[in-house]
Amino acid sequence: MRGLIVVAGFFLIALIPHTVAFDPLDPNGNITIKWDVMSWTPDGYVATVTMNNFQMYRHIMTPGWTLGWTWAKKEVIWSMVGAQTTEQGDCSKFKGNIPHCCKKNPTVVDLLPGTPYNQQFTNCCKGGVLASWGQDPQSSVSAFQVSVGQAGTTNKTVKLPKNFTLLGPGPGYTCGPAKIVPPTKFFTPDLRRKTQALMTWNVTCTYSQFLARKHPSCCVSMSSFYNETITSCPSCACGCENRNKCIKSDSKLLSVVGVNTPRKDNAPLIQCTHHMCPIRVHWHVKLNYKDYWRVKLTVTNFNYRINYTQWTLVVQHPNLNNVTQVFSFDYKPLVPYQSVNDTGMFYGMKFYNDLLMEAGPSGTVQSEVLLQKDKETFSFKQGWAFPRKVYFNGDECMLPPPDTYPYLPNFAHHSPVAFTTLSFSLFFLSILLF
Repeated sequence: MRGLIVVAGFFLIALIPHTVAFDPLDPNGNITIKWDVMSWTPDGYVATVTMNNFQMYRHIMTPGWTLGWTWAKKEVIWSMVGAQTTEQGDCSKFKGNIPHCCKKNPTVVDLLPGTPYNQQFTNCCKGGVLASWGQDPQSSVSAFQVSVGQAGTTNKTVKLPKNFTLLGPGPGYTCGPAKIVPPTKFFTPDLRRKTQALMTWNVTCTYSQFLARKHPSCCVSMSSFYNETITSCPSCACGCENRNKCIKSDSKLLSVVGVNTPRKDNAPLIQCTHHMCPIRVHWHVKLNYKDYWRVKLTVTNFNYRINYTQWTLVVQHPNLNNVTQVFSFDYKPLVPYQSVNDTGMFYGMKFYNDLLMEAGPSGTVQSEVLLQKDKETFSFKQGWAFPRKVYFNGDECMLPPPDTYPYLPNFAHHSPVAFTTLSFSLFFLSILLF
């Protein structure tokens, strides 16, 4: 009886959705927030806060990141450069100089582009947008400076903030506790002198799709040249709770001014489809050559309120270790494990198709991929030609059931016309010979 209870417990644990923030295709992906204390003040310190996005294919898009924490003591923020808190809080006890923020748990956002130069800081003022590390490392950094008061003026009296939270821009990120690390070292512009921070601590935040939403945000459909069947996305792949709020592609409401304007709560306006997904990725096996085969990739946006900037598409397929040419996307192989090379990242070319427009005539981007065959592994049988996993903007898309994939016919269909022509040809040939 006790053994049955143990076994039942294991099954129960297996059925519970895992919220552990681990991505098998990007095992080391995280956002690291680093605090460098640069100088002491009469009642606290001045720190540089740097946010590095080390995720290979997941970025933070508009309206950008939001960072929060809880002070360990009665700290206040005297001033900020490169960012600002969303609320000032109750600063009534201060006479004369009023702090920038007196809240116990401040919430910080990035400044917008076009901020005056005297309020800017290095790598700031991008509206909270952070590119992914694999797509654009130089744009995957955001930073600001903060002057903290009532905080202690030595390494022993300063207490680390607690309960860090990160929205990017919605939920999904979980942040660990702040940990003191060796001080960051800096080089002077002439590279002849090295300085270091007075104190440094790090906070690591990881992403979980289960925490972000209870349904997928994209789905995959498939087709091939050797089968007329088109395998569509599964019905209600992204949940059908919003089916009553969707809008048809020919609706007159789409001509109303402002219908495409994003809302503060990021509420989507989805086109009515059977799958109800904001994004559909279509994989089409297009051509088969002697030594190569060609795939066409199409990404379609069904959300009338979101333009996807700096979008990324990640595909896992065994033949991606022999990509010969990608025609209208940029491509980068991802090798999360040194012994396996079956994953690649596609993303738009800058100023060409790196912006996926809202749903409608322009809400599509597409490319073709030429792959070299490995004769020992290549096959069109049993769904081998279709991807194992597909991610859009870092979220895994729902694939169709394997038994619905376009199958390879087991035999060629007989053509009565061709058979009759062949019979007459053989008959006349026999008359000529004899």
